[in-house]
Amino acid sequence: MPLLFHRYLQPEGELGLWRIEETEDFFLDRLDLSSVEEAYIEKMKGHRKLEWLAGRWLLHQMSGRSFRGACLKDEFGKPHLEGSLFDISISHSREMASVMAAPRSVGVDIQKLVGKIERLAHKYMRPEELASLQAATRLEHLHVYWGAKECLYKAYGRRQLDFREHLKIDPFDYDLSKGTFTGRVEKGEYLSFFELYYERIEDFILVYALEDIGDVRLA
Repeated sequence: MPLLFHRYLQPEGELGLWRIEETEDFFLDRLDLSSVEEAYIEKMKGHRKLEWLAGRWLLHQMSGRSFRGACLKDEFGKPHLEGSLFDISISHSREMASVMAAPRSVGVDIQKLVGKIERLAHKYMRPEELASLQAATRLEHLHVYWGAKECLYKAYGRRQLDFREHLKIDPFDYDLSKGTFTGRVEKGEYLSFFELYYERIEDFILVYALEDIGDVRLA
């Protein structure tokens, strides 16, 4: 089984990473999909469908349940595990799938390193974030910022966020292997703080976010 890891996080939460080496049939034979899930993936084809299936299989493996609960979506498209109070987040990028779960807002993102991210930087990077980049690690650093904002977007879970205006990362120095930093979601009277973590795994950047519930305010 290509489970790369299943970690228990502090203060609470779980994080898993799966290398996708199986076929669609491997997952379909083992996932007891609900009618809603079957309808959702009916039009999916190729690697997109395989990634989706792998993410749900990893979620089930991490749950520790004998019988699988459906992974459904709310009105905003945010996934949740049937019968669980944990917040969940799922991400996949070609041959990798990742899942995070915790009793507070979470987000996870895995991305393969690609040069084209440089062309998108102006759409999601704030001036102070751009100023923290160094030439030697610019590509990796940009992926961490992108992944961090994807995590915050998923954790917020209500869409309608501008990546530059509403998702703010406190500038940090990039470490070659792993590191931690902080960020927040600011929109109108809503303000929520997050601890963020990243690590490079082969040619992928994994980023995950855990809400700091001691600093959450909703006026």
